[in-house]
Amino acid sequence: MTNDFVNRKGKLDDLTEMQNLFVNTIRAICKTDYDSNQIAVWASGINNKQRWHDILTNQFVIVTQHADKIVGFATLDNGNYIDLFYVHKDHQRQGIAQRLLDDIEAEARRLKQTTLTSDVSKTARPFFEKNEFNVLREQNILLRNVSLTNYKMTKHFDNAKMPNR
Repeated sequence: MTNDFVNRKGKLDDLTEMQNLFVNTIRAICKTDYDSNQIAVWASGINNKQRWHDILTNQFVIVTQHADKIVGFATLDNGNYIDLFYVHKDHQRQGIAQRLLDDIEAEARRLKQTTLTSDVSKTARPFFEKNEFNVLREQNILLRNVSLTNYKMTKHFDNAKMPNR
């Protein structure tokens, strides 16, 4: 099923499509774990144009394409921190997240890292746990007087073993 999907490095030209995917995924997929105020505050991250520009110019960005459309993306900051990780609402449970994580982990290994960390939503936590990430702590982040719960998670790995795909 995932043979129709292609991973490639992200570029500045992908910005608008990535931002749309970010907002639409949060609104559609995360509504079972977060209320409407939390969703609105979280999705408003699209408005921080400098942050998005910095992500695309300073982080390792991988996107998954299907029929010339971006259906997922992930970013790696400083070689060991998964900053953004989103799969299109219409393409959940098709192996895209696993492909993205495999590429992120491969890049971390290439950089001789042995640990990955991320601040993971309630919605994404089961996927990360399935991939051997452990919860370090629950966090309540206050954004514009709205509390968002996420989890500081980490994965330690042996740099000699590469993930299978």
